[in-house]
Amino acid sequence: MPRMNERKAAALLKQRFEAAGCKIEEHRQLDEHGVRFEIDGYDAEKKIGYEYITEEAGDGWDVDGTVIDALDAAREAGQLYIFVVDESDAPDEAELREAADDFLAELKESGVLGAAKPAKADKAEKADKPKAKPKPKAEAKPKAKPADKKGKKR
Repeated sequence: MPRMNERKAAALLKQRFEAAGCKIEEHRQLDEHGVRFEIDGYDAEKKIGYEYITEEAGDGWDVDGTVIDALDAAREAGQLYIFVVDESDAPDEAELREAADDFLAELKESGVLGAAKPAKADKAEKADKPKAKPKPKAEAKPKAKPADKKGKKR
């Protein structure tokens, strides 16, 4: 498979993260928990994002070992969840997709990302469920006695 470039990798990651429920803003300044750099994609509300480090984009100068350690510490503290992957660790689409999906699955398992909503039950499943017992009917009110021809009640 051909190597991923920065643009294709960012598009793939955005698609995977949005499919998992994130609202991604691309190429924004991240300035949280002592870390500051332009991140490829970030959901500020959920504090979840991604950075694909490439030589092409020169990411190594601002996302170095110190920044990665700070991001790891923020993740351990439950403050920030940034997926950082170097192009040499996920050089093609299949490897990048797998790495991103593993990261997102871990966030779902830990409760950081909400689980997918269950699908609505179809008619066959609904038919198998027991129905609630009907409520008892109120007793009927006694009917008025019919009047005789002279208008007197019997």
